[in-house]
Amino acid sequence: MSETPRTSLETNTALAEHLRELLEAAGETPDREGLLRTPERFLKAFSFLTRGYKQSISEIINGALFEVNYQDMVIVKNIEFYSLCEHHLVPFFGKCHVGYLPQGRVIGLSKIPRIVDAFASRLQVQERLTHQVSECLMKELGALGVGVVMQGHHLCMMMRGVEKQGAETLTSSLLGDFQNPSTRAEFFNLIK
Repeated sequence: MSETPRTSLETNTALAEHLRELLEAAGETPDREGLLRTPERFLKAFSFLTRGYKQSISEIINGALFEVNYQDMVIVKNIEFYSLCEHHLVPFFGKCHVGYLPQGRVIGLSKIPRIVDAFASRLQVQERLTHQVSECLMKELGALGVGVVMQGHHLCMMMRGVEKQGAETLTSSLLGDFQNPSTRAEFFNLIK
């Protein structure tokens, strides 16, 4: 059986109608001026927030790998990220710190935040997001090791549920030589 091609979220009138019903169920009047185009605006925003599903890592990297003859640690820290929690479809956001030990090549520095964004722009949990970024860089670079640390604030914990505004979630993924205690210590010291 062949699958029917999916239409763009932005142009899906059936979803827009369901969103109107959701607004009504919440107690709103979808026909009032401020809400008339809200379903369409929501679908456009949701399409943007989940654009990572349509992004290709090879297209992001676009050949920006350069040969080197050293193995010195490279770190890009304080990369802002924004994502949607797959459990509640509520945002979580924070900072990502990425380090790697080259093995014959380095990547253009701007590509690292773009890779973080590609994985963050999907429905996520922070733990998986952290691991996906480290695995991707390890594979694409053939690095000796990769370390990724993410610090996140989750609105699903801040606005609802436990309602703890000061809670911060830290996750790390250390691959290859970053599992070595001295390399791990150097990385954590440099990103603090």
